[in-house]
Order: sequence, then C-alpha cells, then structure tokens
Amino acid sequence: MGEHTAPKFPQEIIDEYAALGVDLPALFSAGHLGERMGVRIVEAAADRVVGTMPVEGNTQPYGLLHGGASAVLAETLGSVGAMLHGGATKLAVGVDLNCTHHRGARSGLVTGVATPVHRGRTTATYEIVITDEHDKRVCTARLTCLLRDAPKNAPKDAPKDAPEDAPTGETA
Repeated sequence: MGEHTAPKFPQEIIDEYAALGVDLPALFSAGHLGERMGVRIVEAAADRVVGTMPVEGNTQPYGLLHGGASAVLAETLGSVGAMLHGGATKLAVGVDLNCTHHRGARSGLVTGVATPVHRGRTTATYEIVITDEHDKRVCTARLTCLLRDAPKNAPKDAPKDAPEDAPTGETA
C-alpha cells in the first residue's frame, strides 16, 4: 500500500523518548490496524500531526471511503498529538471521537491534519481535518484523549493501560 515513511518528530522529543529507550518513529507507525489500512504518519509534534491513508482498500460497498476508515485516521493522528503533548510520563487514551463526513472520496490518498483545540494536564482535544487530493474537505473530526500516568516498571508484555500491580501471566 505504498512506500513507508518514518514519522518526523522534533529532535528534543526524539531525545526525550530515546533516553527512556523508546523509538518514537517505530512506536508511531499507526499500529497493526493502521498498517492494514495503509495509514502513514508523515509529520508529528504536539501542535500538528499529519498523516495519509489510501482510499483503495478502505471503501464501503458504494466505492466511497468508509466513514470508519476516516475515524481510524482521525483517532490515530489525534492520539499521537495528545501523547506528544502529554510527554513520556503519560499515556493518551481516546475517550470521545466525533466525525462529520462532508463528501465521498473514491480514489487516491486522503490527508489528515490534527491540531490542538485544548491541551491540559488531564485531557487533550484535537480537531482533525481530512482532505482529498484536490484539497476538498472529506471529514472533520474531534478527538478528546484522557492523559493517564504511564505505569512505572510495567512488564513488557503487560497491556499499556494495565496498573503496575496487574497480573500479567497465567493464574495458578
């Protein structure tokens, strides 16, 4: 589904996460769902996240870009922005997503741009505008993420939102 490009992060953010042993470009490849849908993050900072997704392979029965695909792109981009805003000690967890679909797209790439509406200590809200290759607005979305404290010393196989003392193996 196209060439993979590594996300672009400001150097100070790369350095902050590298000190914790985290490879940000690898972490924010949009995950397994994003990979299947062809989502590519091309620019990432707390004040602006940009990503693309092909229409092909992400359509509904009428041949138009599926609204759920737009939602995946929007939540991915807004979540990356919220995580970067929260910093290395926080996890961004989506709690509200609203999408308004303005027009259909039948081919090409759509591009999403996430910009902050609110960046607080415990929540971050981003507006995500998705456009087609002719710069026509396809979808407008709003995502609010809860910023939770990242677990300290969590086992590598524990879910990211598991409390520190949550069991991670089989029970006896």
